[in-house]
Amino acid sequence: MIIAAVLAGLVALIHLYFMFMEMFLWTSPGFRQSQGMTTGFARDTKPLAARQGLYNGFLAAGLIWGIVHPDASFGYQIQAFVLACILIAALHGGWTARKGILYVQGIPAAAAWIAVLTVW
Repeated sequence: MIIAAVLAGLVALIHLYFMFMEMFLWTSPGFRQSQGMTTGFARDTKPLAARQGLYNGFLAAGLIWGIVHPDASFGYQIQAFVLACILIAALHGGWTARKGILYVQGIPAAAAWIAVLTVW
């Protein structure tokens, strides 16, 4: 039970980090360079990145809601759903964008999903 909450919480933190990077750091020189983006590309895609960041924030909020929900059974259902959504997003991102997404987003979500399913 505690392991599931900790793993889901870590996935929520990862997605809050993604949100912060995509919404606030997208055009910063350090972030651009770490992602191999040109100034023009970062500037042109900033609105798309901000919207993607907002979605990551919603995923984190869903996990947090599931973790703190007073009805543990319903909370596990929320977590299982959100983690399944994250896994699908990781598979899609790993296939269409960068393979590293499978590791950074997919593995933590899979571990948390399995932990949540075992206690639910």
